[in-house]
Amino acid sequence: MLAVHGLEITVGARRLMADVEFRVSNGDKVGLVGRNGAGKTTLTKVLAGDLQPADGRVERSGELGYLPQDPRAGDPEQLARTRILDARGLGTLQLQMAEATERMGSTDPKVAEKAINRYARLEEEFTAKGGYAAEAEAASISSNLALPDRILDQPLKTLSGGQRRRIELARILFSDADTLILDEPTNHLDADSIIWLREFLKTYKGGAIVISHDVDLVGDVVNRVFYLDANRQVLDVYNMGWKQYLKQRETDEQRRKRERQNAEKKASALQLQAAKMGAKATKAVAAQNMVRRAERLLSGLEEVRQVERVAKLRFPDPAPSGKTPLMASDLSKSYGSLEIFSAVDLAIDRGSKVVILGLNGAGKTTLLRILAGVDQPDTGQLEPGYGLRIGYYAQEHETIDVKRTVLENMVSAAPNLTATEARRVLGSFLFTGDDGDKPAGVLSGGEKTRLALAMLVVSAANVLLLDEPTNNLDPASREEILGALANYTGAVVLVSHDEGAVEALNPERVLIMPDGTEDLWTPEYAELISVS
Repeated sequence: MLAVHGLEITVGARRLMADVEFRVSNGDKVGLVGRNGAGKTTLTKVLAGDLQPADGRVERSGELGYLPQDPRAGDPEQLARTRILDARGLGTLQLQMAEATERMGSTDPKVAEKAINRYARLEEEFTAKGGYAAEAEAASISSNLALPDRILDQPLKTLSGGQRRRIELARILFSDADTLILDEPTNHLDADSIIWLREFLKTYKGGAIVISHDVDLVGDVVNRVFYLDANRQVLDVYNMGWKQYLKQRETDEQRRKRERQNAEKKASALQLQAAKMGAKATKAVAAQNMVRRAERLLSGLEEVRQVERVAKLRFPDPAPSGKTPLMASDLSKSYGSLEIFSAVDLAIDRGSKVVILGLNGAGKTTLLRILAGVDQPDTGQLEPGYGLRIGYYAQEHETIDVKRTVLENMVSAAPNLTATEARRVLGSFLFTGDDGDKPAGVLSGGEKTRLALAMLVVSAANVLLLDEPTNNLDPASREEILGALANYTGAVVLVSHDEGAVEALNPERVLIMPDGTEDLWTPEYAELISVS
């Protein structure tokens, strides 16, 4: 259970929200909605205890499971399976039992006897915590999130950002927490996993707060909606399902508009009459009373939501290049004994559009990182062509230096850019005033997405490598990026679960991973997008 009392949250000099009051009890499935940058992610961090509020308090009872947008928790050397099982204290126990089993075979009788006694104690504790049944439950959750044994048996450091995120989601769902806070839980999930997650959340007995731009998820799951209005700095609580909320929100907004219009009309009439009467000394007091009445009329009104701004996005005019600005031949990559892919060849011609498909873990992100020069292949080589300028959008925002300010990140993407020019571009991406001086590390997932896209815009890249560019974006911002994709004249290599993004790209070719099979794009390949 969560109870929030008089909460106020500020970021620097900006107040995100104030006087927030709500309670989340067992069975409450809350959809936390609002435009990118409204403060949804910041609110969840405060609820989880990762950030402190400026005022007010949060009461937590029972266990809390929190999935942030960019999970980096866990020992990189730890096995993925152990990370999940440790949500109930079972993973480390399991490893200790395996170690004791090895020692039981020692030729030294004392070592063997000590190991037997230790194993008995560990197994008793393992059984008391649910033991083998819990292990089977964790395996089922992992399987439904497309995490096969080969991934579960790898160290966390060898996994892609998407795989790490699914490991953390599996861990939290397995944790048996009383309250879940999930920030964009469908990112990096295929269609089957999203359907399974929807059913899991619908039957979950605890309370849950979910931030998601997946309309089907919030439509099927939530029975309460919290709308965070950045313009009015308030959080509106709707105790109803998603469809009813959409109707009620529209009704509320129309009511606010009518009330304000009527009040402004009356106040204007009073102020006009007061101005006429104020010229006469004998009626000055009456005129002042009219002015005060007009002020009271306006001060008692709820603010009408302003038109919410959308980041205007247009990818850069590509710098001149040769016919084939980027080639790759015989690329392979392995982590330890696990081969991700091998013998991949790819030629990116000027202005070409390529989409990379493959199941989760097939190496799509790894290939993009190699093409971007972030990672090195085990074999093969990249061959940059004349005039190559790469713009890389990383799904986990690795291109952003979180220790630098928003403005410093912009200038790093285009060293010849002046601070004034950078601030102008940032303004079109809704970073205004002092936003440019904020450390990038405090930005929400949606704000980091906007910053990463702004850095692409000033880069003059002629080859864009885009890894899930529509993740964390609200519908209006997503439409902007789809329009930018459709109109960009440079080359694009795209990895995405978003069918709309692939449709907007209108690819000419497809690369199927991990085999590296290349083919001309046909509509039949569209069926693979949501399951890739």
